[in-house]
Amino acid sequence: MAPLPGSGLAKGLAVTLRTMTKKTVTAQYPDVQPELPPRTRGVIGLFEENCTVCMLCARECPDWCIYIDSHKETVPPAAPGGRERSRNVLDRFAIDFALCMYCGICVEVCPFDALFWSPEFEYAETDIRELTHERDKLREWMWTVPEPPALDPAAEEPKELAAARKTAEKLAAQQAAPKAPSTETGPSRGTPSPGTSPTGTPSKDVPSTDTSSTDTSSTDTPPEGPGPHGTPPRRPSDRPAEGRGGAPEGGSE
Repeated sequence: MAPLPGSGLAKGLAVTLRTMTKKTVTAQYPDVQPELPPRTRGVIGLFEENCTVCMLCARECPDWCIYIDSHKETVPPAAPGGRERSRNVLDRFAIDFALCMYCGICVEVCPFDALFWSPEFEYAETDIRELTHERDKLREWMWTVPEPPALDPAAEEPKELAAARKTAEKLAAQQAAPKAPSTETGPSRGTPSPGTSPTGTPSKDVPSTDTSSTDTSSTDTPPEGPGPHGTPPRRPSDRPAEGRGGAPEGGSE
């Protein structure tokens, strides 16, 4: 079925009438600043104290718009007799925003949290050379970085906070615990007593020196003095050899 003549004009007028009755949503920029989300990629800020000149951001940048210069310094040992160490000192950190594609790879790969996104976007220049921001300018952008959003109430606590809290609780417990005096009067732990192994268990090879439990009834030492009926004591060698019928071997009397 062919459309009626003038139906397209009627539909267009209907859309115009519906739009005229709605409230305008035009943002009056620059008189009114837009409300940007906290993760807006406006400009990159540098926290210079965290930078270790690892060069990861410069190597991973697809546009090669990050320029870093540094030198090494020798650090004296912290204690006498220690070894000297060398560390990298940052000389220059610059980002050419005329080449930057705002991919955010440099912010993601930084292992020490030295680069952050700022929602500021009003840094247009009439000279393209002014779009290369040195580290002083990047440090100024750092103060415009918003605070990170709050965690979800059911989210897991960050590992850094948990480790710091455990360390603080451990130190507080050590300081609060009273120092009990030592009451050990026996041998020290380093020297095992006779008859025991280094682990504290009785040794099989070393005889015990405890005389209280010595069995004197099984010894072969003859008692001193006469026997119970006035007879001299008999040694084991004096016992007669018993044969058949209990008679001594070697014949009869």
